[in-house]
Amino acid sequence: MTKVRYSKDADALLIELSDKKIDYADDKGNIIIHYTSENEPVILEIFDAKDFILNSLSSMIKEKEIIM
Repeated sequence: MTKVRYSKDADALLIELSDKKIDYADDKGNIIIHYTSENEPVILEIFDAKDFILNSLSSMIKEKEIIM
């Protein structure tokens, strides 16, 4: 059921992990995580998404080189 949407205007990435009822949200800087009352993540909102993704990919590439 995972849905991913990107808003170019807001540079925000919205990742819906389930359709369960949201009980609360936790702000982690440019990421907001919405949880159920059982602490299951329901939605991830990532702001400044382009920078977040580029920095994440860059970190992954620098972490370990795969030799085949």
